Amino acid sequence: EESLQMWDLNKRLEAYLARVKFLEEENEVLRAEIQSAKGSPAGDSWRGKYEEELRALRDALDRAFREKCTAELARDNLYEEVQQVKSRCQKEQAAREEAKKQLSLSRKELEEERRAQIWLKERAVQLQKEVEALLEVHEEEKAGLDQEIASYSQSLESFRCAPVAFQPVEVEDYSKRLSEIWKGAVETYKAEVSQLEGSLCQAKENLWKAVEDNHQSQLQLQHLEKDLAGLKARKEMLEESLAQQWQEQRGEAEKFQLAMEALEQEQQSLRVQIARVLEDRQQLMHLKMSLSLEVATYRTLLEAESTRLQIPAG
Repeated sequence: EESLQMWDLNKRLEAYLARVKFLEEENEVLRAEIQSAKGSPAGDSWRGKYEEELRALRDALDRAFREKCTAELARDNLYEEVQQVKSRCQKEQAAREEAKKQLSLSRKELEEERRAQIWLKERAVQLQKEVEALLEVHEEEKAGLDQEIASYSQSLESFRCAPVAFQPVEVEDYSKRLSEIWKGAVETYKAEVSQLEGSLCQAKENLWKAVEDNHQSQLQLQHLEKDLAGLKARKEMLEESLAQQWQEQRGEAEKFQLAMEALEQEQQSLRVQIARVLEDRQQLMHLKMSLSLEVATYRTLLEAESTRLQIPAG
């Protein structure tokens, strides 16, 4: 049984020694490959290429950050311009409302002037009718006076001698008074007509001024509408450019995010590979130590067995 155990142990020892020798040879080969990879220009070129790619990606990331900063500044500037455009639109809207108010006031004044003109025309027609009625009354009174004078003259001619006390003084005074009343009425009519003409001229001037103000208000309103349309178009253009820049910046950010994720995945894979290599080396070291311990144990057992066999012979 001891011989069988020794034979089994020898077989296992041979297998372990062959395994250790193979692992040592493989370790030497790997060490040589690592040394050659470290010292060879291909490894340096690969490492330099990796570092160059990493440097290029860092530069691209810096450029993206700078472009992001510039885009944010442009966005802030566009926001300020949009705010200015909004404030200007509000001012234009306020000016437009003010112009509408002025236009409504001008229209009201124009209506009042038209009403005043119509009233003045009606008043002038009324005064004309009154003057014509006064003229007719005056003509009738004059005709009546002429008839009375004619009748008085005929009655005076019928007498051969006129009495001394009778003189046509009252008739002349009456005619003078009538002529003075007529002159006063004519002067009053002329004064009223001149006053009405002055009022009519003033109304025409006010009407013309109101029409001019209305025309100016309409021109100003058209100009404000044109400016408002231009500002709206500029606002739409700025909003479109801002949206386009946001989309471009978002696309670039997504690209850089994908590149960073790919680099992180590659770094993770490299870390996994390095960890795997270190683990393999650790396992090899543990296996080597265990084999060394087994070899030492077998050696002590063999020495003890040899000493045990040599003692009886001695």
